[in-house]
Amino acid sequence: MAPSHAHSRSVPLLLLVIGVCCCCSGASSPVVGRLDDDPTCPREPTAAVAAVSSAESSYVEPRRCQPPAPHIAVAVFPYDVDPMQFALNLEYTEAEFFLHGAYGVGLDHLAPRLALGGPPPVGARKANLDEVTRRIVAEFGLQEVGHIRAIQRTVGGIPRPLIDLSAHNFARVMDEAFGTRLDPPFDPYVNSLNFLLASYVIPYLGINGYVGTNPIVDGYQTKKLLAGLLGVEAAQDAVFRARLFERLGEAVPPYGNITVAEFTDRVSALRNRLGRCGVKDEGLTVPRRLGAEGAICTNVLSADRDSLSYARTPAELLSILYLTGDERVPGGFYPEGANGRIARSFLGKPHGN
Repeated sequence: MAPSHAHSRSVPLLLLVIGVCCCCSGASSPVVGRLDDDPTCPREPTAAVAAVSSAESSYVEPRRCQPPAPHIAVAVFPYDVDPMQFALNLEYTEAEFFLHGAYGVGLDHLAPRLALGGPPPVGARKANLDEVTRRIVAEFGLQEVGHIRAIQRTVGGIPRPLIDLSAHNFARVMDEAFGTRLDPPFDPYVNSLNFLLASYVIPYLGINGYVGTNPIVDGYQTKKLLAGLLGVEAAQDAVFRARLFERLGEAVPPYGNITVAEFTDRVSALRNRLGRCGVKDEGLTVPRRLGAEGAICTNVLSADRDSLSYARTPAELLSILYLTGDERVPGGFYPEGANGRIARSFLGKPHGN
């Protein structure tokens, strides 16, 4: 890329989110500084929003737009708090990976109070992304800021854990997946394809976690929060998987004939192996008998025989994210362990320590 382009993309960093509201409660949506002067951005309201831009619009009928009253009028039950706070570990991880990948900075620049005093991530940096991938990753990173804020506002927060997003750690993931050292070591930040493959590693686990959490929370605000989070997390993962599926048969340079399909299959196998609870993960292609209705080998969305998302417990998730196969032995993405009461209980340590 020409130096002039690099300079034009560095300008947004001077404008990044200095107006973000980072409060954990009673906060409205953040006022985000303009990240770039993108000529493709609409200058006027689009048709989708222009017709309903004011409360007086005939399209808005407030009584019709309110959901029915909840059957159980408890916003958040005490037992909702720990599983939803546990989810912050993954939300922090995704936020830092996407924001650094797109902009070269993370929560400490965008919304420092949301970190609740937790240490900055290790090894995260700006990735060499094509423009389409950069814009997708930037959007997803900013969405994760909203997710963290929404969880903290609803159930309270936990400090950001120490997160290892170094190229070395991702190289270890891929080496474990292939059972051998890749040469050169895998680097998620070197190009768009590698970043997409690295993005295949983490966000899918957030879906598993939210599906597993759904049956054990009951507050109406908690369930509303969880459904909103799950919808966006699933969409993010679908985008990554779809973009990788477009390149399914491509060899991943410089690794000879190892294709995108094989990378995804190996990563999924690794997660199943570390999770130690059977098959809850599949690559972008599967044997026809395991595809949707046993009729197709395409597997853009990973799902069970009824095309429902797989669920995982916190113990499974930590076993995978630690890369140790044991929720009691930290490592991998969380060298000092994840935070929150659930994660710390496996380590025999106090909440947040």
